[in-house]
Amino acid sequence: MNWLLVIAGAAVGAPIRYLTDRAIQSRHDSVFPWGTFTVNMAGCLILGTLTGAAIEGAASSHLQLLVGTGLCGALTTYSTFSYETLRLAQSGAKAYAAGNALLSVAGGLGMAFAGVTLGTTVWG
Repeated sequence: MNWLLVIAGAAVGAPIRYLTDRAIQSRHDSVFPWGTFTVNMAGCLILGTLTGAAIEGAASSHLQLLVGTGLCGALTTYSTFSYETLRLAQSGAKAYAAGNALLSVAGGLGMAFAGVTLGTTVWG
């Protein structure tokens, strides 16, 4: 049963990632990977909020598998972040590469922290 929850969440998260990435990136005339950055920040916020809810006993293990492992696992993408950062550096856009690395790590941690705070506040 658990693996079905992960599959169901991933079946929703993967298309959301792809469609969101394409929609956002098509609106920016920049080499910065705004689409990947956006889905990663959203995923960190969602997972943080779910974690806050779990801390307060408001998120079941099934919900954590469905949303945390499945949806967020497919929505966020460390491999694409890494690839895009490497490509920026290789193409000479070193400032964009450094900015992407710094903003993604700091922003992701910040969004996760904000999500935990939100989750524990709402369900605490």
